[in-house]
Amino acid sequence: MPALNTLHDLYVKQLRDLYSAETQLLDALPRMAAAASDSTLRTGLERHLDQTRVQAQRLDSLFMDLDCTPGGHTCQAMRGLLAEADELLRRDAPPAVRDAGLIACAQRVEHYEISAYGTAAKLADTLRLPHHAERLRLSEREEQAADLSLSAAATPINRAALGPATAALR
Repeated sequence: MPALNTLHDLYVKQLRDLYSAETQLLDALPRMAAAASDSTLRTGLERHLDQTRVQAQRLDSLFMDLDCTPGGHTCQAMRGLLAEADELLRRDAPPAVRDAGLIACAQRVEHYEISAYGTAAKLADTLRLPHHAERLRLSEREEQAADLSLSAAATPINRAALGPATAALR
């Protein structure tokens, strides 16, 4: 495990954490999209998969700029968040309830990514890497937009998940 002697070392560690998070998502999002019964949710997850590929490429370019490699680190936070999503997918649930659970899992992921990109952008600012900060903030805004999209999808899906026993709550 490399030492963290400088702010630059910490910045590279944060970028590696983000890269690991994004590559883990590249594996998980297809499973999540395939499990979604709501077409809007499925399309949103598939669109985010495409966006995740672009974000990973963006991070690759930052590593090239720094002349270092992205590998050698596993984002444990993302591993845990995706383990929760996998657990949800193994459970027996009505389609709308599963979709509501997928949204919950996906929003936790988005919130983690929003925080991680914001932190890395602030470090890039401090290190006087404005090009890096700009690219990281672009990814942060994309994650915020994905979160808002999930929130919009949640309203009808959550209502559908109420089921007939709780129809009066609609």
